[in-house]
Amino acid sequence: MDIFGPVIEGFGTVLEPSNLLYCFIGVLVGMLIGVLPGLGPAATMAILLPMTFGIEPVTAIIMLAGIFYGAQYGGTITSVLLRLPGEASSVVTVFDGFQMAKQGRAGAALGVAAVGSFIGGTASILGLTFLAPLIAGFALDFGPPEYAALSLLGVTLVATISSGNKVKALIAAAVGVFLAMVGRDVFTGTERFTFDNLSLSDGIDFVTVAMGLFGLGEILYNLEERHKAMAAPDKPKRVWPTRGELRQSAPAIGRGSILGFLLGILPGGGATISSLAAYGVEKKVAKDPSRFGKGAIEGVAGPESANNAAATSSFIPLLSLGIPANATMALMFGALLIQGITPGPLLVSDEPELFWGVVNSMYIGNILLLIMAIPLIGVFVKILSVRPAILAPITVLITLIGAYTIKNSVFDVGLVVLFGVIGYLMKKAGFEPGPLVLAFVLAELLESSVRRSLILFEGDLGGVFTRPITVTLLFVFLVVIFLPIIQKMLGSAKAKSKSKELVS
Repeated sequence: MDIFGPVIEGFGTVLEPSNLLYCFIGVLVGMLIGVLPGLGPAATMAILLPMTFGIEPVTAIIMLAGIFYGAQYGGTITSVLLRLPGEASSVVTVFDGFQMAKQGRAGAALGVAAVGSFIGGTASILGLTFLAPLIAGFALDFGPPEYAALSLLGVTLVATISSGNKVKALIAAAVGVFLAMVGRDVFTGTERFTFDNLSLSDGIDFVTVAMGLFGLGEILYNLEERHKAMAAPDKPKRVWPTRGELRQSAPAIGRGSILGFLLGILPGGGATISSLAAYGVEKKVAKDPSRFGKGAIEGVAGPESANNAAATSSFIPLLSLGIPANATMALMFGALLIQGITPGPLLVSDEPELFWGVVNSMYIGNILLLIMAIPLIGVFVKILSVRPAILAPITVLITLIGAYTIKNSVFDVGLVVLFGVIGYLMKKAGFEPGPLVLAFVLAELLESSVRRSLILFEGDLGGVFTRPITVTLLFVFLVVIFLPIIQKMLGSAKAKSKSKELVS
């Protein structure tokens, strides 16, 4: 497959002044919201979704992608300077980054994080460039049974692999599937769970759910969490690592980039799990693991490379299969649908300008990220002194106006408020809204694929066994479901036998 021609044309798209400007805005906004603890890329994208209506599709997606990977680095700044991760994916950076700052090496930590983010992101974009079209070509053979099995596996992986309590994640995913069922049945026209409310007959809009759970819910939760006054940090004196520190970080950056790329592709993987896994790997391979938690530069380099690599590679399943790998990709999925574009295997051939424009914008965005990261530290330090009580009402107002402008519907505004309260209560009770939103997105594909498969097999489920890809995906699904149970049973059996040996 000749991909070099479309790749070069994609650079032509992203280098158009308007696209370049929105790429810059996306990266800058991403870094800003990464710096502000709590308001993550998912919440920001949810709030900005209505504003993308009037923008060209490729321009809107370039901006939203910039917000996503820009936020991965922005979260590092507060992790290092304040011991307060701006993003969940920056939690592990706190361990060694803050210790480095206490030793007067904050600049080195931020510099290594910027370099690692650039290398991890760029390596992952190269993988995205060459791998996504191949997967899309392979996925052209997929029919309804394959998509049914894939979406079932996606919902399960999201619920079981994601960080946090697995049972709560499964419950949230089940609620997401239920909410997707509300509205008119597309096959029979029968209304389901609408309670004779005309406003619900077309179903619940994805943007409404996302704006409520991620936008309003996060704002309410963070207002409470950040009620305590936060001291503004000092600007770092030395803002670049030494040659020795860069040499010491290089292997960790390489390992983090590879690990992040691989974990980012998996449904439920994403930046947070990648950074945690990268930190674990660095600690395992270190000659002296006791240095970790006391200012080891590898503890910053590995996770920061991994989270940026994962943020980029999570675009692969979305752009090539139409399956969002995490909550932020679910919002990107929604943004594409709003623009009248269905992500999936045909995206590469039907929308080459958008596909290659978005992929290539990431090369440019990563360079912008590297250029802006260090000089803007002083600005970010000042932003951290702005009180949440000032920012929150402005953000809520923007969210509610955006919700109204989707369909000029007061009912939708009420739904956003309702989902905002639900999102707040979910966070308070330890339920992550991510599995709910992802399941909500995948449920429609799951239901339509299952029903089309039944029509294809004329109601005979045995037809599944004539499709090798479907059987393979269903086998992986069963492994994901039963492996943890088997491991638990084996663990308890081993513990019992050990206790018996001790008694005898």
